[in-house]
Amino acid sequence: MLIKSPPSWQMPEREATPEHVFLNRRHFLAAIAGGAAALGTNLIGGSAFAAGTADPTADLYPAKRNGIYALDRPLTKESDAAAYNNFYEFGSHKRIAMEARKLKVRPWTVSFEGMVEKERQVDIDTLIRAMPIEERLYRMRCVEAWSMAVPWSGFALAELVKYARPLSSAKYLVMQTFHDKKMASGQKQVWYPWPYTEGLTMAEATNELAFMVTGVYGKPLPKQFGAPLRLAAPWKYGFKSVKSIVRFEFTDKRPVTFWEQIQAAEYGFWANVNPKVSHPRWSQASERVLGTTKRVPTLLYNGYGEQVAHMYKDLKGEKLFM
Repeated sequence: MLIKSPPSWQMPEREATPEHVFLNRRHFLAAIAGGAAALGTNLIGGSAFAAGTADPTADLYPAKRNGIYALDRPLTKESDAAAYNNFYEFGSHKRIAMEARKLKVRPWTVSFEGMVEKERQVDIDTLIRAMPIEERLYRMRCVEAWSMAVPWSGFALAELVKYARPLSSAKYLVMQTFHDKKMASGQKQVWYPWPYTEGLTMAEATNELAFMVTGVYGKPLPKQFGAPLRLAAPWKYGFKSVKSIVRFEFTDKRPVTFWEQIQAAEYGFWANVNPKVSHPRWSQASERVLGTTKRVPTLLYNGYGEQVAHMYKDLKGEKLFM
């Protein structure tokens, strides 16, 4: 008989909120917010569409929760998570939600380029509907030493890799966000190397935890979270989880990523979470939980070591935690 031990970070099923209770709470909150939504976009919902129109994929949410990906802590309140975001395309401050409303998310095309069987472009709604959408509860740890716990909806990045059909010689997956400085005021800052570029090894991209996010809190993804498509790599610092992706390139050359170009001594390619490796300007030993005054100890690989540590055991001379 095969006996599978649960990951160390997984909460016992008996302690998780039953799905019907969670969904009923969502519906209750949605009813309360209905009046505000009728007036147009709002901060918490961050609706990607004008009043009277709907996200073309709205019927996919709330997605069925995958119970394998549970949490050891309460979910961050939606209002807290929606009002505290990094999105440098629209500015360097955290209260970016209002400015991010300028993001136009339809039409939106995603391209697959480089070392693939055939380069192509796909409409975002076609792509989303081709994927098995589910909900996962993930921790998110920012390099700035704050954290949150989020119910992301989307699909495994490994599914997108299969969809793209890369060549076996591809070693890295490069992801880029949009580049439109007329729409995104932050992109007028010439000292940043736009467009925002991030990358993973193919092993990382096909790891079970790597997740393409299309929704959150049981709804399509609001703009300030990186609509309509972003990455969640929960064992890495948050800046690795590129937002509003328009381009996937498969290559055999390791990319120089956005923050690596700006300050490689502080923000490297790997950026795996490690409480024992300090940022050059602050400790990473603990983190502030968003929406509270509480600080909690940071975990190696953000608590996901069982799923990801094997990918790095043979890498020598690499700064894996910067």
